[in-house]
Amino acid sequence: MKSTGCLFLLLCCLAAGSALAGAPNAVVFMYHHFGEDKHPSTNIRLEQFEAHLGYLQTAGYQILPLEEIARAARNGAPLPERAVAITIDDAYVSVYTQAYPRLKRLGWPFTVFVATDSVDRKLPAFMTWEQMREMQAHGATFANHSASHDYLIRAQQGETRRQWRARVRRDILRAQERLREELSIRTRLFAYPYGEYNRALADIVAELGLTAFGQHSGAIGPYADPLALPRFPMAEKFASLDQFRLKAASLAMPVIEVTPWDPQRNDNTPPAMTATLAPSDADLKRLRCFASDGSVMMPVWLDGERRRFMVTAAQPLPAGRSRYNCTAPSSARGRFYWFSHLWIAPDPRR
Repeated sequence: MKSTGCLFLLLCCLAAGSALAGAPNAVVFMYHHFGEDKHPSTNIRLEQFEAHLGYLQTAGYQILPLEEIARAARNGAPLPERAVAITIDDAYVSVYTQAYPRLKRLGWPFTVFVATDSVDRKLPAFMTWEQMREMQAHGATFANHSASHDYLIRAQQGETRRQWRARVRRDILRAQERLREELSIRTRLFAYPYGEYNRALADIVAELGLTAFGQHSGAIGPYADPLALPRFPMAEKFASLDQFRLKAASLAMPVIEVTPWDPQRNDNTPPAMTATLAPSDADLKRLRCFASDGSVMMPVWLDGERRRFMVTAAQPLPAGRSRYNCTAPSSARGRFYWFSHLWIAPDPRR
């Protein structure tokens, strides 16, 4: 994950503010490792995690079950102000030893997306089913992160498209079945491994009736896509309390449509992204977009009412995952609308 130039500009403007009345909005945070310094790209230091929890508690945020937020995203249901969900990917053992005791003391719900093959193999870095059953009795829920935690968008060598579809379906369904067998879980939530998805994978997820989460930043609002819901990844390099406050207070950019929707690209040519916005109180004169290298992309407005804009990065996409991030200030003091779009460019190392 790379830093973006938007954080510096937004932090300069950060101030306390109340949520917009009547606007359903939720922020979902995503963690992996807790207090494991050997994994800096996905680890959160314990003092950082405790600061996050303390801030959410003192600032009056409402910690909701993820399923409640997913249901609102699917059905357009209202959400309380300052709604937040806490999610954790992969089911590493530090979830049980470090995150769970702290969340249990607060009585807060949280969701762990489980890559079930690693648990079934009893790998020492992962929790056991018994530990998960204990956590389940104290506010934890568990959901599908695939069985293999493979790069699901990639076909194996010599694999046809039909064979790829069948393999990926089996992978996701195997995880769903193991969660049902071990934890009696029937929740229809799914997190893409590595946050990677494309149109073909999203179509499979839709056919299976799942609501899916990525690892691209932003809040969830009334126009959120239930096949690519955003979460703010939390890792020690990007988890200062100032950054966390900013993200917790973010609002969902009212993007009705974005093209191209499919993040997967055939080459590294920077895509021209077009977004259509619904009316909101966003100050669109101050809308700014940023490439993953931090460079600013000024929007080109395609209509006189500032409802459709286009942005294109100046430099080729880096290999692998990158993003376009767009922000605009709200009339609510200190709050910003946020939208992130994932791109996946060819990586010759894979």
